[in-house]
Amino acid sequence: MGQRFFIVILIFITLSCYSWAQQETYTVNKAPFSSDIYDEYSPVFYKNGIVFCTNCNSGISNYSNSKNKGLFKLFYIDTVGRTSGRRPKLFSKDLTTKFNDGPVTFSSKGDTIYYSRNLEVKGKLGELSSGRNKLGIFSALKSGNKWTKIRELRINDEWYNVSTPWLSPDGKRLFFASDKPDGFGGSDLYYCQWKGDYWDDPVNLGPIINTKGNEAYPFVNPAGELLFSSDGHPGFGGKDIFFSRFADTAWLPPVRLDPPINSQHDDFGIITDILMNEGYFSSNRDKSIDIYHFKTNFPQIFYSNIQRENQYCFMFNDSGLIDVDTTNLQLKWYFGDGKSANGAIVKHCFPGPGNYNVKLNIVERSTGKLFFIKLSYDLELRDFEQPYINSPDVAVKGDVIEFDGLKSYIPGYQILSYSWDFGDGNRSSALNVIHSFKEKGEYIVNLELTIRSDSTGNIRRTSVSKKISIFNDQQEKDSFLAKRAYVKAELHDVRNYDCAKIKTQYSAEIEYQQDVVFSVELLSSENRVSINSPVFRNLPKKYTLKEKINPDDGTYSYTVDQQMSLMATYPAYREMIGLGFSDARIKIFVLSDPSEKEIHNLIKIYGVNAEYYFDPSDRMTSNAYIMLDQIVKLMNKYPLMKLEIAVHSDNTGSAKNNLALTQRRSKVLVNYIINRGISTNRLVATGFGESKPIAPNFLGKDRKLNRRIDFIIISE
Repeated sequence: MGQRFFIVILIFITLSCYSWAQQETYTVNKAPFSSDIYDEYSPVFYKNGIVFCTNCNSGISNYSNSKNKGLFKLFYIDTVGRTSGRRPKLFSKDLTTKFNDGPVTFSSKGDTIYYSRNLEVKGKLGELSSGRNKLGIFSALKSGNKWTKIRELRINDEWYNVSTPWLSPDGKRLFFASDKPDGFGGSDLYYCQWKGDYWDDPVNLGPIINTKGNEAYPFVNPAGELLFSSDGHPGFGGKDIFFSRFADTAWLPPVRLDPPINSQHDDFGIITDILMNEGYFSSNRDKSIDIYHFKTNFPQIFYSNIQRENQYCFMFNDSGLIDVDTTNLQLKWYFGDGKSANGAIVKHCFPGPGNYNVKLNIVERSTGKLFFIKLSYDLELRDFEQPYINSPDVAVKGDVIEFDGLKSYIPGYQILSYSWDFGDGNRSSALNVIHSFKEKGEYIVNLELTIRSDSTGNIRRTSVSKKISIFNDQQEKDSFLAKRAYVKAELHDVRNYDCAKIKTQYSAEIEYQQDVVFSVELLSSENRVSINSPVFRNLPKKYTLKEKINPDDGTYSYTVDQQMSLMATYPAYREMIGLGFSDARIKIFVLSDPSEKEIHNLIKIYGVNAEYYFDPSDRMTSNAYIMLDQIVKLMNKYPLMKLEIAVHSDNTGSAKNNLALTQRRSKVLVNYIINRGISTNRLVATGFGESKPIAPNFLGKDRKLNRRIDFIIISE
């Protein structure tokens, strides 16, 4: 008995998750305050009830049985609680004229009214009944039980009609219809912007909303969505009610409301609650114009963004601005999730959304030791903020497909309800739902969420759509999947992904675009270390130890060797590692001193190749004179600057001869500068021979790099 009961319950739960069969979007009934004889239209919410236009006799007792239809006046009925037995009553004698009055709209507080009426209402009826007495919009203010300070709006004109006003919930825009001659058709929709003490000139809503036909009766809800009537957009006949929303810079193409709100007759003058769960509209579908009440059975999904698939796999690409010789070195990526990859261009898949610290280092191939930090940034990887349809996108007709919205990601909002439209006439309002498509085809499945803001409490709807392909049989489905597998989607560069937020912590390439040099850092310390410290006792005399202070954090950096390219530092780096400086690495330094920057630019212009300064006979070239003259000008400009001119050679020939050659050349260069008036005390001539190579000496192109001349500022 217990097992059978469990099976019955399970069957009930399973069936409740299936999509519901076709059902009308809306349930429509004539409002109880609408008569069978008179006309009622353009309902508006006001306080606890409805204000509307009717041509019933002003004698309320004759409302239901009088056979004489009169002019339209404004009436009010309380709609809270039980309404049976209640009769509408004249809304206000203050606003009643000899002609038609209304429709109306109210401010959010209900203390200001905007309403349509004829421009002229005083005088003889016959004289005022001409076609020249156009409709306009007027305003009035509530004072106690009276409406006072009736004012005509400046947008009115004796040559055309201005009517059917609707005030936006924030009170900043007044929408209305007008047959102004500059429109697109009979009557168009316009709005005016409130400028603090007056309404600005009318703005036409444009050709997406307006047609060659007639558009009127605008209604704008708190979400800024527009409902209006039109006989120009494709519909069922007569006037139909359409929906549109302003997105980015334009209105979206209007969507016709489903039956039975729209019919073959004139349907217009709709008002709704904030989510369009229920409301009222006008229609002449039953011999007279009446007001109808509607309730929404399933939300009509008007616009859905195509569902965007979250990406967790990306390409990571080094731009290569700083050249790296990968013979002894390699680029290594660290992704902050415990994984790494080697290479200039790599692929990586993160486990999901989250915060990751991504690094690109250059390391030695043989030892894995850090050589240079190239890049470091914090990566915030997020999912797209959207409802999410979790389901297969291919199936065979008749297959049971499971759908759910569990992966919907709307931060800052609470999900109140789910609405599904499967594109085949079936709908559901469950979080998890089972559905079968009966015929082959492509179906657009829509999921709409009703959500509430955690901060403001405001409620709105948001939706997405997803295409589902349905096939006749499994063979057809497999064939489709096989073809799709050949089309490999390209991975995004993580920097170009919409839901990736990157905060750069450090970028050597950004610094490299300034005036920079590369040095071997032996030690970094928060406290100052003496140059004569035992820490540096193994440092060869050919290297000059320099102390640099990091302006960002005040730490001290102790470096040797200074080069204009990263790879030129590698031999010195290898030597320092061999001498026991196990934490040595290359640092890039941005030059801030003006004299350093100027000499750096001179070197970039004239180069450091020894062949540039000496001919095969070991005499200075004309290029050398030009460069040295620039050095003289620079030292005159900065009288405290001291300069070391260091000459290097490759390893061709004996080390003794190479040392002598470089010493001789450095003295020649220094003597020229001294002869041009620079003090001997400000210059140091050094020949290093082959002891400080910046490249291997195996190839001619590398040996040429080692035959160089350095201009190094010692101090000011």
